[in-house]
Amino acid sequence: MYNSEKPTYRALALPDRVQKDSYFALKGVNQFLDYMRKRHSVRDYSSKKVSENIIASAIAAAGTAPSGANHQPWHLVAISNPEMKAEIRKAAEEEERTFYSGGGGDEWISALEPIGTGASKPHLTDAPWLIVIFAQRYGLTNSGKRYKNYYVPESVGIATGILITALHHPGLVCLEHTPNPMKFLTTMCMRPAH
Repeated sequence: MYNSEKPTYRALALPDRVQKDSYFALKGVNQFLDYMRKRHSVRDYSSKKVSENIIASAIAAAGTAPSGANHQPWHLVAISNPEMKAEIRKAAEEEERTFYSGGGGDEWISALEPIGTGASKPHLTDAPWLIVIFAQRYGLTNSGKRYKNYYVPESVGIATGILITALHHPGLVCLEHTPNPMKFLTTMCMRPAH
């Protein structure tokens, strides 16, 4: 992560680079495609516990995502505490009530109708873990100097995609939930304004 007054670049050797001939490359990508077709977003969760180690490894995998100028402009917070999940659910449902009562606009709400979603979000307390993903609009050096992050939405989107894939790998499922606005999460997770 970029955090220096004078950034330096040091090229790293890639001893673990994967090279495959055409046959194995096509076979591998098709196996991955078949595997990813089994990925699902769900709204009903089991009460079965999920190891913190699995969540930590999935988050570490997300951190391997490419990012603009390698600034890695994301911060992920994993939450399993039932009280905090209940607080998040309460705040999210408040935002959702505003959204579903017209704040989201007719077209968007109409697009959601076939899915059957509404303001009630029990999955936020039922799921064993919530992973909150923050985009860092700009960074601060150790001395407090502000610096620009590049391609923030793209970089965070790629990291999120890798996280979803990493969670699928051990057989887990997830749901991307985006209450809007989400300012309450910044306060609850004690993140800076940027």
